[in-house]
Amino acid sequence: MEKLIKPTSGYPMILVVLTLFTLSGISMAYLEPWVGVVLLLLGVLILPGFFIVEPNKAMVMLLFGSYKGSVKADGFFWVNPFMTKKKISLRVRNFENKPIKVNDKIGNPIMIGTIVVWQVENTYKAYFDVDEYENFVHLQVDAAVRKMAGSYPYDDFEAEDAEITLRSGVEEVNQSLEVEIIDRLQHAGIKVIEARISHLAYSSEIASAMLQRQQATAIVAARRKIVDGAVGMVEMALEDLKIKGIIEFEEDKKAAMVSNLMVVLCSDKNASPVLNVGSLHQ
Repeated sequence: MEKLIKPTSGYPMILVVLTLFTLSGISMAYLEPWVGVVLLLLGVLILPGFFIVEPNKAMVMLLFGSYKGSVKADGFFWVNPFMTKKKISLRVRNFENKPIKVNDKIGNPIMIGTIVVWQVENTYKAYFDVDEYENFVHLQVDAAVRKMAGSYPYDDFEAEDAEITLRSGVEEVNQSLEVEIIDRLQHAGIKVIEARISHLAYSSEIASAMLQRQQATAIVAARRKIVDGAVGMVEMALEDLKIKGIIEFEEDKKAAMVSNLMVVLCSDKNASPVLNVGSLHQ
């Protein structure tokens, strides 16, 4: 488990080192030379214990392979010179995972890219529980994206009963992705601040066919709306003619009128009027 330590300030130890060097020089010049050598070696031995921790950085301390603690406070410090010091950044990082080809819930190949914002939270886990935690983050995000994408269809054209799709359920999908990534990275002491989809599209081999399908679906939906509106207008016209007693139609004439009105209302081209100069029934 992570253990925080507060090492000795480095400023008093600087005075100790300077004092040792001064006494060493005096001893070599005026007293016993061997005493000066000992004091010089002692001062040199102390020097490796100095280190600096910058803001949002941490130092993992090891003594002969044994974990002694982590320093997260910034400043100038001194510890046992035999301790090994490993620096870890605690700063917030983000990376954009390039679009990768995955299969959605119904097997369609799609291209999906993500942006993940993260930082190291537990220095012990990040340094000791995984090998190269940055590479671990990238690989686990890739695996999480593949699993999440396989849980939802791309859209509801082929999965009409789907409540959430990758294309329409943005908030729910991003939340699911974030939960999946958090679950995978907590073993490495990584805190996930945000995870979201940055790119979503059909794979190139089916993109053209899917575009045609979407266009066809849109055309059918538009035509259906036009027909529904036309039927309502014809029904209203016949009802008004009947109520106001303007004209009475026989069944065959009513059918002809309905047919003509439907053609005029549903056609994608302007109708060409025909002038009837005969009787009503001609």
